[in-house]
Amino acid sequence: MNIIIITGGSKGIGRALAEKYAQENYRVYSLSRSIADLQNVTQVPVDLSDTKVTHNTFKMLLDEIKKLDVTSITLVNNAGRLGVISTLENIPSEDIAQSIHLNTTTPLILSSLFIEATQHLNCKKQIISISSGAAVKPYEGWSVYCTSKAAIDMMTKTIAAEQNELTNGVKCNAIYPGVVDTNMQTHIRNTDEKDFKNLQRFIDLKENDQLYTPEYVAETIFNIDTQNKLKNGDIVDIRKF
Repeated sequence: MNIIIITGGSKGIGRALAEKYAQENYRVYSLSRSIADLQNVTQVPVDLSDTKVTHNTFKMLLDEIKKLDVTSITLVNNAGRLGVISTLENIPSEDIAQSIHLNTTTPLILSSLFIEATQHLNCKKQIISISSGAAVKPYEGWSVYCTSKAAIDMMTKTIAAEQNELTNGVKCNAIYPGVVDTNMQTHIRNTDEKDFKNLQRFIDLKENDQLYTPEYVAETIFNIDTQNKLKNGDIVDIRKF
């Protein structure tokens, strides 16, 4: 049985991934606050910004999965938030903490639990994290988001290095999905230009129909994954495929 666990699987890229893998007969689990109208997807309601609840819910899920006959198992760290768009001195402390928690702390916790729970499995095991070009390019107004995505890239490289030494390690990769037509993009386009100097670029991308659809991103990630196009530790932009 091929299993995939996706955080934030109720909307955007996460939802498109859940639908794509379900169509390909994977057993799909979605961890998110909201429940969506999804076929053949087991939806686990959880507030991923709450450490204790996240830990307990994910551990229970992994204990259930351990009882199954697993052929491959994948964790996709997809859930994230952009937070308040503005220069750092104008972002409330609470919003900074919330973004770092959801974008960085939660993927670290889930990856830790995932690696620990799957140690006994002798099959394809991997963690795919949805990162962003913002991990390597500073955008004024996105200081917290850029920081959190740079952390995801370093998490990916470090886990890969740790797991590479093991006979039965977990493969770890990060993927930049490009600019995708999701709620996050709507949020960006509704920002005041004084808070985000790159505003016009994102408006132009939408108007010129240059945004990727979540479905295209999901299809590309599925192909990259199932055709084993990545080595352990690779961080890639889907525009290169």
